[in-house]
Amino acid sequence: MKFTDLFIKRPVLALVVSLLILLLGLRSLSTLPIRQYPKLSSTTISITTVYPGATADLMQGFITTPIEQAVASADGIDYMTSNSVQGQSTVTVYVKLNYDPSQAMTDVIAKVQQVKYLIPKEANDPVITKSTGDTTAVMYLSFASKELPGSAISDYLTRVVQPLIATVDGVASADILGGQTFAMRLWLDPARMAARGVSADDVANALRNNNVQSAPGQVKGLFTVSNVTADTDLTSVDDFRRMVVKASGGAVVRLEDVASISLGAQNTNSAVMFSGLNAVFIGVQVTPTGNPLQMVQNVREKILPEIQRNLPPAIEMKVAYDATNFINASISEVEHTLIEAIGIVIVVIFLFLGSLRSVLIPVITIPLSLIGAFTLMLAAGFSLNLLTLLAMVLAIGLVVDDAIVVVENVYRHLEEGKTPVQAALVGAREIAGPVIAMTITLAAVYAPIGLLGGVTGALFREFAFTLAGSVIISGVVALTLSPMMASVLLPKGGDHTAFSRFIDRTFNGLANFYERRLTRALDYRPVVLVFAVVVLASIPYLYLHGRAELAPEEDQGILFSLFKGPQYANIDYTQHYAQQLDAAGGTLPEGRERFLISGTSGTSQGIAGVLLKPWGERDRPIQQSLAALQAAFNQVPGEKALVFNLPPLPGTTGGLPVQMVLNGTQGFPAIYEAMEKIKAAANASHKFLIVDSDLDYNTPVVRIHIDRSKANEMGVTMASIGDTLALMVGENYVNRFNLQGRSYEVIPQVPRIDRLTPDKLTRFYVTSVTGDQVPLSTFLRLEEGTDPNALTHYNQMNSATFQAVPMPGVSMGEAVAFLEDQVKQLPAGYSHSYLSQTRQFVEEGNQLAMTFGFALIVIFLVLAAQFESLRDPLVIMVSVPMSICGALIPLFIGITSINIYTQVGLVTLIGLISKHGILLVEFANEMQVKEGLGRREAILHAARVRLRPILMTTAAMVVGLLPLLIASGAGAASRFSIGLVVVTGMSIGTLFTLFVLPAVYTLLAKDHKAAASSRRLREIAEVA
Repeated sequence: MKFTDLFIKRPVLALVVSLLILLLGLRSLSTLPIRQYPKLSSTTISITTVYPGATADLMQGFITTPIEQAVASADGIDYMTSNSVQGQSTVTVYVKLNYDPSQAMTDVIAKVQQVKYLIPKEANDPVITKSTGDTTAVMYLSFASKELPGSAISDYLTRVVQPLIATVDGVASADILGGQTFAMRLWLDPARMAARGVSADDVANALRNNNVQSAPGQVKGLFTVSNVTADTDLTSVDDFRRMVVKASGGAVVRLEDVASISLGAQNTNSAVMFSGLNAVFIGVQVTPTGNPLQMVQNVREKILPEIQRNLPPAIEMKVAYDATNFINASISEVEHTLIEAIGIVIVVIFLFLGSLRSVLIPVITIPLSLIGAFTLMLAAGFSLNLLTLLAMVLAIGLVVDDAIVVVENVYRHLEEGKTPVQAALVGAREIAGPVIAMTITLAAVYAPIGLLGGVTGALFREFAFTLAGSVIISGVVALTLSPMMASVLLPKGGDHTAFSRFIDRTFNGLANFYERRLTRALDYRPVVLVFAVVVLASIPYLYLHGRAELAPEEDQGILFSLFKGPQYANIDYTQHYAQQLDAAGGTLPEGRERFLISGTSGTSQGIAGVLLKPWGERDRPIQQSLAALQAAFNQVPGEKALVFNLPPLPGTTGGLPVQMVLNGTQGFPAIYEAMEKIKAAANASHKFLIVDSDLDYNTPVVRIHIDRSKANEMGVTMASIGDTLALMVGENYVNRFNLQGRSYEVIPQVPRIDRLTPDKLTRFYVTSVTGDQVPLSTFLRLEEGTDPNALTHYNQMNSATFQAVPMPGVSMGEAVAFLEDQVKQLPAGYSHSYLSQTRQFVEEGNQLAMTFGFALIVIFLVLAAQFESLRDPLVIMVSVPMSICGALIPLFIGITSINIYTQVGLVTLIGLISKHGILLVEFANEMQVKEGLGRREAILHAARVRLRPILMTTAAMVVGLLPLLIASGAGAASRFSIGLVVVTGMSIGTLFTLFVLPAVYTLLAKDHKAAASSRRLREIAEVA
């Protein structure tokens, strides 16, 4: 008894198997997590050290370099960058993909602790944070008020809102942007200080000695204990005003005598605007392993209502940006595509079979296979995401194939006069082998994708195994439920309605036409074979001359811009031009709301965003909107704005799409000159919309030269001079004070009027050995110059980073090829690497091409094992280059690019098109053995008989994917890419296969008629 006979004889068993698949799948569906992409961990660790007033050289030599040297030996590091600017050092560690973030964080903290003693004691302790490394947060909340100052809003957010958001699972941080933290500002008057003989050291020492947080302990009696408190600290503006700075000879100098004291902002180096209004933002960052969809949902449902309920009437809250809008819209679009594809496939099957009863059998396979795949997904730890849902869309056309083949074969036997049960028994037995072969072949073709590493492997592993799982379940259903349903539902002699008879006549006529054409083609076999060779030879040319990029640019409903002014620009300058940028952004017709954050990386830089209207309300593609916004921003003088789209794939470091870092042992002037040559060539090439780099010599610097001999003669030490400048200008804090249960900094500094120009620095006073106040002009000489805007490192070497946005129509592959050519022209001693999306493209771009070759080998071995032949698999796989050539034609002419989605589509085609060859070769082999036909007669008969199922399966796949080709809205570009490849590859490949494969079969196929009566088989039969 054949395996399939069991389920025809026991229909309840077949029903139970399918119901179990259905129930387990539905239960699994209810527990599957929903994400944008498969879970992956892309971790960035930042080590930020602040030393107010310190020069970039000091920060690099005494802070950045020791930390870099220590951290470089930590495990799991991919690469490391650093940035040293005035008063701040930032070392950024990029952890390898999917390396344990907690382990990496622990290692980095331990390494930093080892060198902490090398950091100047005046500097703040290094702050180590862990994030995903994205340029933008997942969510921005806006808080604005027409009555309260920014410092009051920031204090409320720090006390109330930040702690609430931080409790949500998956939140890495809730960063306040544009806020102004409270501080006790002591605005010193140099002239009044000199008149009263008060030095900067006197002020600093007075604060340290009179603002002390003491811990006096407890008083313990015989039976009681009392806590002791002492008001040794200062807690109000009046307390600071009355603080004694100096007492001598009965005369007392209080702080109010030499300074103005106020409760103000710690600094005013950042500002935020939301749709033209000043605001304070909270940027909510997700953890490296967190689920942004779940995290944002929890914030919206659990936290925001509570915040809104307790919000002061004077503050207005809005959600300025929510990245999950795009994610939810993309998932919704794929779900609609899934429903559309199911409906289309049902119609196509009906048009081919002409009978509702016949249609029901393959159609029932669709929900069973898709829902059954959920069980395998849950067992493997997968999630419902854009890629697994896309796999479901592709699976619709695949999972019906096996059932279609079964139904068509059973239907053929019914028309020959057999009863439904007899037709089901015979038809299922005949087709069981090909169904198993096709199922295993399709499942095997995805194994190489699932074994890939890097971002491609992390993203497409779930895609590949979900698709393979649904195909395996469809094979099970086709061999268990489909034969049983055919034996019950199909009428004896076939369903002879008028429509079905019309369909039968149509296909009989088509089969006769095809048989005549194929006979003619086999008569000219050399011509057909030459055509096949030409097609095969054209594949490398078509592939290598297509536009290459990692992934197509997606419309994510928002455009971002990095803007920067001259390095000397303060926050007032940046805000002045930011208002003009905001007005320019308001002219974009597709724009809905806007925000600008000034002072993101120094006071001269910022980030802007224009939120676009919903996808259905816009007429222009995102590329045209980007170009229009860039043109509008270019009209704003004083700021250089670079507009870009968000990366289409996770795992990047954000920023502009094209980034190349140039590094070497040379000094920064040499690297700057080399980078300027590359930028000039890039501008001249017209391949880039905008070009920039992070290294420029445009930072004004005032160099103070000290006459050490004269200073020493007067008893003035270098420490005294340095401390005076640091206190008067540096904006460093001396200690902290308590305000309503929280500590804030105490910052002495001269007012802005006393540091407007460099010569003001010479009017500060220091105390000589005689106790007299001596102006710094006595032994100082000022020199103005220019320094680099930042001292940057890549893997501990001096570096500069090239950043650009490609022109519309210029692919990532073209941009990388251009940069490679430019680097080759540089003198020896330079090396280069890539960052962000460019790094992903360079590292991941060729992985799938190699996987394609591996998949071919796997399929060949699987088919060889199934057919017990090394020649038949070659015949079957002749259809692969036919299909690949057809798929590459639209890529070659530029309809879309060669990217990871189209490459996955090409790998998918290997399994899809091989099914046609399996149907033809298996049946032809059977005709050789059972009917004693020669190879030509066998393949002619097989081609005629199998024409209908081949066309049906092709039509089901091709027409079922048409929704991908007409897709619009969120995530449409990636769906279009994979849909275009599969549709064109299947359509053109099937047409070629129907004529080329029979010709190759007559040339290469094994002579199964002779093999069936071979001596070896006779000897085996005798022993058996």
